[in-house]
Amino acid sequence: MGIDERTDGRAGEMRRKRVVLSMCACLLIQGSVVSLADERADRVCSEKLVLKIDFNSFIKESFRVSPDGKRAAHVGKADSGSFVVLDGKKEGPYVGIASSLTFSPDSKQLAYVAEIEGKQFVRVDGREEKTYAGIGTAPVFSPDSRRLAYGAEANEKWFVVLDGKEGKPYDGIGTAPVFSPDSRRLAYVAEGDGKWFVVVDGEEGKPYAGFGTAPVFSPDGKRIAYLAEGKDHWVAVVDGKEGKSYEGMTSYPIFSPDSQRVAYGAGRDGRQFVVVDGKEGKEYAGIGIPPVFSPDSRRVAYGVRQNDKWFVVVDGIEGKPYDEMGQPPVFSPDSKRVAYGVRAGKGWFAVVDGVEGKPYEAMGVYPVFSPNSTHVAYGANVGSKWFVVLDGVEGAEYDDVVAMGGGRIVFDSENRYHHLALKGDDIYLVEVSMQ
Repeated sequence: MGIDERTDGRAGEMRRKRVVLSMCACLLIQGSVVSLADERADRVCSEKLVLKIDFNSFIKESFRVSPDGKRAAHVGKADSGSFVVLDGKKEGPYVGIASSLTFSPDSKQLAYVAEIEGKQFVRVDGREEKTYAGIGTAPVFSPDSRRLAYGAEANEKWFVVLDGKEGKPYDGIGTAPVFSPDSRRLAYVAEGDGKWFVVVDGEEGKPYAGFGTAPVFSPDGKRIAYLAEGKDHWVAVVDGKEGKSYEGMTSYPIFSPDSQRVAYGAGRDGRQFVVVDGKEGKEYAGIGIPPVFSPDSRRVAYGVRQNDKWFVVVDGIEGKPYDEMGQPPVFSPDSKRVAYGVRAGKGWFAVVDGVEGKPYEAMGVYPVFSPNSTHVAYGANVGSKWFVVLDGVEGAEYDDVVAMGGGRIVFDSENRYHHLALKGDDIYLVEVSMQ
C-alpha cells in the first residue's frame, strides 16, 4: 500500500522491495544524480535521496512533507524517548513529541511541541522557546513564514503566544490560531465564564455555546467567517453578521479567491445542501465533499451523496454517479477545467473534463493541473507498484508515490514537476522534465 492510508480503505505497511523503473529511467549512483531519457514517455527524470527510514522506530502518522514537496520529517521512537528526523538528521531525544510537525509555508523551518521534565515547549528552526505547563495547539506559521503562534498554559490559564509574547489569559483556547493571508492579523477561539467567542486582533466577539471550526480569513485579509452554535441551532457568521439558522453544518465556510463570495455546507430535516452567497442549493442525502471555488471565483464545485451513489456538482450541474469519491474536485488555473478521483466497483480513476481515465487499484496523490492548465498528473497503483500518471501515460514505478503528510505532485513550470517517492526504506525527491 505504501506510505499512506489509500482510497481503497485498506491500511498497509510501507513496502521494502526495490523495483525496476520503467517508462522513464532514473539512476542514483554513489550519491550522485544521473538522468536518462526514455523515448516512450518523452520524459527525463532524476532522483535525490531525501530521507532514509528506520522502520523499527518510524511513526507513520507523524510523517510530514514540506509545502514545496522537497523536504520530509517524522517522529521516531527509541528507548531514550522520542526524536524528530528532519531531512535525515535527528533532533532530540525528548520525553515525547506532543504535536504535529509543522513546516513553514516557505518550507525553510520546522516547528513542533516537545516535552521534557514535565514541561512542554515549541522547538522551531532548531531553537527551543519558553517552557509551559502545556502547549494546547500545534504551532502555526504566518503565510510569510516570519511569525509563529500557538496556545499555551501557565498558572491554570490559557493564552496565545504570538512572536514569543503571551496574550490575554482565558479559561481555554478552542482552536489553533489563524493568520490572515497578509500575515498581519490573528484570530482564534477562546473560552471565558463558560462561553466561547472569537478573538480577532485582540478584540473579543459575541459569545456562543460553541464553534464548529476555526475562524477563516478572506484572501484579502479584510473579512472573517466562522460557524457558531446557538442554543439549538447553528449559524455562519460572516463579518460579524449571522446568517440563517440551521440544524447543523456540514463544512466550514470558504471565501472565493476574490474575497467577495462565501460558501459552506448546512443541513435540516435529515437533508444537506450547500449555501453560496446566502442561497441554498439543491438538497441531498449528504454533502460529502465541501465546496471549492474556481480561481476566477465564478464557479463552485462539491461532492454529494444520493441513493448510495456519489457525484460531483459543478455550477449546479450533477455529474455521473460513482460508488465513492476521493478529495474535493480541482479546477484548473484558468478555471475552465475540472478533475477529481472516483471509484466504480473495484477501480479508482481520474475524471478530467467529464472523461474517465484508466482504472487502477487505488489513487494516492489526486489530480493536479499544470500552471497553464494543459497537463494533468496524479498518483495511482497496480499491485505493489505506484507511479505518476501524466496525461494518461504512466511514469516510473516506485514502492510509493508519497501522499501522506502533505505529499503531492508539484509543477515547477509547464514542462517540469516533482514529487517524493519511496524505494525500499528510502524516500527520494523525483524531478521530471517533459521534452
